[in-house]
Amino acid sequence: MELSLISVAAAQHMLICLSRVAAILASMPVFGTNMVPGRVKIALAVMLTLLVYPAVKTSINITDFSPVSMGLLMANEVILGVMLGFISRLIFTAVEFGGTVVGYQMGFAAANVYDPQNQRQVSLMSQFQNVFAILIFLAIDGHHIFLRTMVASYELLPPGLLDLSGPAVPYIVELMGHMLVVAVRFSAPVLAVLLLSGLILGIMSRIFPQMNVFLLSFPINIGLSFIITGLTMSVVISLLQTEFAILPDRFWLLLEGLRG
Repeated sequence: MELSLISVAAAQHMLICLSRVAAILASMPVFGTNMVPGRVKIALAVMLTLLVYPAVKTSINITDFSPVSMGLLMANEVILGVMLGFISRLIFTAVEFGGTVVGYQMGFAAANVYDPQNQRQVSLMSQFQNVFAILIFLAIDGHHIFLRTMVASYELLPPGLLDLSGPAVPYIVELMGHMLVVAVRFSAPVLAVLLLSGLILGIMSRIFPQMNVFLLSFPINIGLSFIITGLTMSVVISLLQTEFAILPDRFWLLLEGLRG
């Protein structure tokens, strides 16, 4: 009888652990997108829970297993996991926004493609930069950051200590503002060249009124945009690596802000 009670308690602890792991996995970049089948996500979440639970079971000290308490506790764990994933998604949102602005300025306003990750139409340049960011994320083993966070989060914020009234929500709002700055930094080189190109074409239209500057601007802007994008690729890689490298610090600050 005692062994049965221990097994039930362990199963309930694993269910609590599964809530956080599954929420992080479902909201993280690449693996949490719609491109990954739901069955694969479920299997991966269960497998990661079985791997993570032995290392974090000492941090789960829940004794009240009533249905209401379990439901609230699992909801708190899901909220925590979604917030951690949302912070990382902001980087890809900034990349997509920067690509959208560049696409409109270079003349690709109507050139949209289907994004299988978010199941919507996006700008051509936005999709290009998003795929490029995903490749950088996987190349530097960015997904390993989430595996380490799954374990480390239990040390700083065990289940049952989530507090949304602290500085965590203002910190996320601050990060959203920072991502707008990052988006401008991604698109700044191309936008600067396109602004200069528009200025030169405007002067030429005044000097040569018979010249059809409108039709001439399309191939020039597209060509210049691709050239500058290729020349500044190393700068974009450096910016992405910097943003991905400070993700653990952002996770840690968020967990500190959520600690009750």
